[in-house]
Amino acid sequence: MRDYHGIIFAYHDEPALRDLTANRTAASLPFCSRYRLIDFALSSMRNAGILDVGVIMQRDYQSLLDHIGSSKAWDMSRKSGGLRMLPPFGLPQYHTGNYNGTMEALNAVSTYIRRIPQKHVVLLLGNMAANIDLDAVIRQHEKAGTDATAICSEGGPESSHNRYILGEDGLVKYIDLFRTGNWQGIPSLEGYVFNKDKLLELMDVCQARGLYRFHQDAMTFFLYEAGGKMDVYIHKGYARIIRSVDEYYEASRDVLTPDVRRELFPADRPVRTKIHEHVSTYYGEHAASRNSLVGDNCIIEGEIEDCIIFSGCKVGPGAKLRGCILMRNCVVEAKARLNFVIADKNTRFSANSVLVGSPKLPTVVPKDGRI
Repeated sequence: MRDYHGIIFAYHDEPALRDLTANRTAASLPFCSRYRLIDFALSSMRNAGILDVGVIMQRDYQSLLDHIGSSKAWDMSRKSGGLRMLPPFGLPQYHTGNYNGTMEALNAVSTYIRRIPQKHVVLLLGNMAANIDLDAVIRQHEKAGTDATAICSEGGPESSHNRYILGEDGLVKYIDLFRTGNWQGIPSLEGYVFNKDKLLELMDVCQARGLYRFHQDAMTFFLYEAGGKMDVYIHKGYARIIRSVDEYYEASRDVLTPDVRRELFPADRPVRTKIHEHVSTYYGEHAASRNSLVGDNCIIEGEIEDCIIFSGCKVGPGAKLRGCILMRNCVVEAKARLNFVIADKNTRFSANSVLVGSPKLPTVVPKDGRI
């Protein structure tokens, strides 16, 4: 077993996801007709041989617990080590609201982190759609011999993100905070490999100074005051951090593209998820499915185009859906018309109903909704 321990951040509620995270964290958002977003981080760890992993939670994590279960799907159900779900260890100061930042989240479970037997810690977001080759990241980290390695991407998202600017030696020299679009430097995917002692040092400094944020506080101290050395690994495949309804919808639509699916689900780095034993999907005589992903145990009797349909859904005769995402057990009755709609679990659309959003502003129907 490798001398690396995984930490996944799954405490974010992300207000811009609105009703989609009313009863769940962003990490447990359903994705691509059968997965949850956290499956990518867990599978990246598993594929790299990292079998001791802690998942930092805080609130609204029942959905996450139900999905992960015993963690057998990721081969992390073990008598010693394995997967550990990490609430704030009963500290009252961390139950009064959301964490103010990643460093506060780490310090909330500092007892756990200090007991980690491995010498290195891999940090990943639970709300990111990316299949990261952590084996390659670790090899580069060990070759560079630095205190840390940042996982970055090639292109820059339009949403706000942080960028690293490299010096002549190829190591990080500056951090450029809160940029949008392409800019100088390399965009961060907010994944890292840290030597555990260096991570604990940063946690202690932030705790002593009352600092909470990872990039704005800890990384600026690390680079500018502590003289820390950090290498950069560039992930060349698809990657999207999901923090808003628009980003969730766009990422979901991206997976309808074969090239994106190949990057997210390569044969040599499978994405594991909780297994549901269901029957195959039934397509009626007059059903039509164009450029759509459909889970199992569905009944499709209408027409779907550019849609993502999760298991247990029913689309009645004459219904027409375009650009929609239906989560588990949604029902669309006969002759309903839905365009650019995201429907959470157990939503029902009555016969002949019409609901229209747009690709830039999809309509979100909350869990158990009735239209």
